[in-house]
Amino acid sequence: MAKVAVLGAGFVGLSAAYWLMRDGHQVTIYDPAGVAGGASYGNAGTFASYACIPVNNPSVFRDLPRFMLSPDSPFRLRWRYLPQLAPWLVRFLQSSTERRYVASAGALSVLLSRAHDGYREMIEHADLERFIRRSECLYLYSGAAAFRASEPTLSLRRSLGVDFSIVSREQVQQLEPQLSPLFDRGVLFSGSWFLSDPEAFLKTLAAWLMQAGLRMENCAVNNIKPQSNGVLLETAAGSAAHDYVAVCAGAHSGGFARQCGDRIPLDTERGYHIMYPGSSNLISRPVGWAERGFYMTPMAHGIRVAGTVELAGLNPHKHQGLLDLLQFSSKRALPALTTPTESWLGFRPSLPDGLPVMGRSRASARVIYAFGHQHIGLTLGGLSGAVVADLVAGRSSPFDLAPYAPDRFN
Repeated sequence: MAKVAVLGAGFVGLSAAYWLMRDGHQVTIYDPAGVAGGASYGNAGTFASYACIPVNNPSVFRDLPRFMLSPDSPFRLRWRYLPQLAPWLVRFLQSSTERRYVASAGALSVLLSRAHDGYREMIEHADLERFIRRSECLYLYSGAAAFRASEPTLSLRRSLGVDFSIVSREQVQQLEPQLSPLFDRGVLFSGSWFLSDPEAFLKTLAAWLMQAGLRMENCAVNNIKPQSNGVLLETAAGSAAHDYVAVCAGAHSGGFARQCGDRIPLDTERGYHIMYPGSSNLISRPVGWAERGFYMTPMAHGIRVAGTVELAGLNPHKHQGLLDLLQFSSKRALPALTTPTESWLGFRPSLPDGLPVMGRSRASARVIYAFGHQHIGLTLGGLSGAVVADLVAGRSSPFDLAPYAPDRFN
């Protein structure tokens, strides 16, 4: 049995704790924000096993001017942040060539095809099925031109084993009668599902793990110091020695990697959500509007409208224009919506090639990384946690970890 510290109490960190404890290890989670205190709280709640298309793709060269200039664009860049962002942005554009884009999509599909295996046992043991809704995601296009533009990515998805069906305007209305009739075509992704309350899912899992012996430390870790026979953590509450440390801290993981000598080009895609209370009966499934870059998900407390991308680092200030765009676009898609009562900003950890980092630090085999999941941390959390446990145990992974190696950017 080893003493293992996990940095981060989101989907990846709590899943790592589950799989590590299943192996008999003593686990302590460190997170100053507590369970689901970061991006795991405010996401769209979708288990997106179809999400193998990385953000870095050749269309960015064609679409970037429109994204930058259109008032309806779901993308924003804070120009003051550009000098700091520039190295990441160069790598992102280099990763957007056809060859690298297809390679990233293939590597994502390997993970996504196994994503449910990371959760199946956990859901059963921790009584989490009550938070799962088995309705499939519907992705919408408001015009024939937008759907035609998506056909190459749909073809790539299908070639990588994603199962979906294309639905007509009439079928969209049959599936979701409250939607505006502006949508010309849709895609229904088989096997996808969603959570009625991502925060409650994680807090229930955490409570179950704590009953089984998990320790939770709601304090910040300031430094990671690999030792010859373990890892020393310097925290706000003092120092603590562990046999292994798993860095699962999402957008906050880059600094920990630098402390171990690993220069990983991690940045953030800031995402937003707004909540419409008491409106969950208006739709029966997650509904995404492709051109506007957001999902509407019926959750326990109302419809959550989540999405957009802003490049501005860890700046805590919200972009009111993106919140206004979410409200305007969601009410156009679903006219019966009333007034949102909550807005939220979160930090998605993003790497230039669209793939997470999973593997060992070069400073020490006892420091393990599992972060950078971009828009699909919920989906890949269970599997990533299992990878962490395999690395601690020295087991061979059931798939090749090379595409996700921390040193791939060297």
